[in-house]
Amino acid sequence: MSKKNSYLGPLFIIGILFFVMGFVTWVNGTLITFFKKAFSLDNTSSYLVTFAFFISYTVMAIPCSMVLKKTGFKNGMSLALGVMAVGTLIFIPAAEMASYPLFLVGLFTIGIGLTVLQTASNPYATILGPRESAAQRISIMGIANKGAGIISQIVIGKILLAGATSSDPKEELDKVAMPYMILTAILIGLALLIKFSKGLTEVSEEEEEDSSEAGSHVNVEKSSVLKYPNLVLGVLAIFCYVGVEVLAADTIITYGVSLGFPETEASFFGTYPLVGMLIGYFLGIVLIPKFVSQQAYLIFSAILGMVAALFAIYSPGFTSIICLAIAGFANAVIWPALWPLALHGLGKFTKIGSALLVMGISGGAIIPVAYGRIADSIQSTQHAYWIMIPLYIFILYFGLVGHKKKSW
Repeated sequence: MSKKNSYLGPLFIIGILFFVMGFVTWVNGTLITFFKKAFSLDNTSSYLVTFAFFISYTVMAIPCSMVLKKTGFKNGMSLALGVMAVGTLIFIPAAEMASYPLFLVGLFTIGIGLTVLQTASNPYATILGPRESAAQRISIMGIANKGAGIISQIVIGKILLAGATSSDPKEELDKVAMPYMILTAILIGLALLIKFSKGLTEVSEEEEEDSSEAGSHVNVEKSSVLKYPNLVLGVLAIFCYVGVEVLAADTIITYGVSLGFPETEASFFGTYPLVGMLIGYFLGIVLIPKFVSQQAYLIFSAILGMVAALFAIYSPGFTSIICLAIAGFANAVIWPALWPLALHGLGKFTKIGSALLVMGISGGAIIPVAYGRIADSIQSTQHAYWIMIPLYIFILYFGLVGHKKKSW
């Protein structure tokens, strides 16, 4: 019992960090709609919000592993929160100067901190506690992440999208200042808490290596990480997955407005895919692996996501919105199912493989901008969701065939 208590405290702190990560990540859907209105942007330009935020994962995935080697995981978390605080603080002068590019710099900076925080905190969720319950702990962290996203959509949406719209863009942008000042103070407080916390112990190289290589068969014959098809295809699958996940969650508010729903009503639509994902996480905890394997759930999720996307494209009004929420439900277990299949058998290449998978998160940067460009060119935010279909097809291919490939 005492051993269990010894990791519950640190796990609680890591849960708070996943909550923070969810709060700043899933508020992007609200920011897209807010900036689109405040700066009179087209769809393509408004989705630069997700581009600036998620492209930082590609830029920082490998450098952050070098940073963490120097700082250690605990100090790395503290540093990451500090960098995120710098990013949220940039929102204040950006609002004062009414500068969309400066807001994007702030989002990119938040994304850099978030990349370091993700890389530093994930080993804790895996290593703290019994290995056989690691998947459950990761799912619980996912629930904290998506729960925070729901709260951020409601709270920030209420501040930015509710009420009368000012004709003065500067007056509209002033709404951003107070919530992001508070968020900056919270991030600085958490950075100090982590820095001086005695509850969080440092994760040793041996523990991390042992955890990452558990159950993996090292193939010493392969000289390059790129010679593992399951990893390379896994990176592409992660790219596709994050693309559809961000599309479902971050475009739904703007999409709702384009369908004619008032902003005050559409501001809540962003919570629907996140609620769907929460339900998916709970089901995953109950069903995997006792009743269904992760691979089988992955295949089911890809098919369900494809069907939901097709119904979203061809259904009218609110039914289409609900279909995007169902896509959110389908997306929930794809991440935890893809990760182990992509890393299986990498042995000494596990760390670099993990960094490459993190780079696949850039799907959240590129796919929404592509969606916006399609929507602008065909003058239809609804039919632009066709972009989701080939993404789900590739995820399905990886679940059925791709992860089994041992050589090219």
